[in-house]
Amino acid sequence: GAKIIHVFYHFARYVMIENMKELSVGTGIPFAEAVMRRPRKMYMAKVRHRVAYSKLLQILQREYFVFQEYRRKAQ
Repeated sequence: GAKIIHVFYHFARYVMIENMKELSVGTGIPFAEAVMRRPRKMYMAKVRHRVAYSKLLQILQREYFVFQEYRRKAQ
């Protein structure tokens, strides 16, 4: 349901941020400060968050559909 999607989204975001932190080590880019800084336009930040959340939801729904089709054909 919606709660699972919400958890998946936050987990994927956490993994992405940790991965970006590892990749930025030694490059001179202050990643932690950049990620934790609040954007000037909160409206645009919320819109981007909503778009990313919707995209993840679509991907998970498509994956679920493919899995169900595969399962149905296997029987």
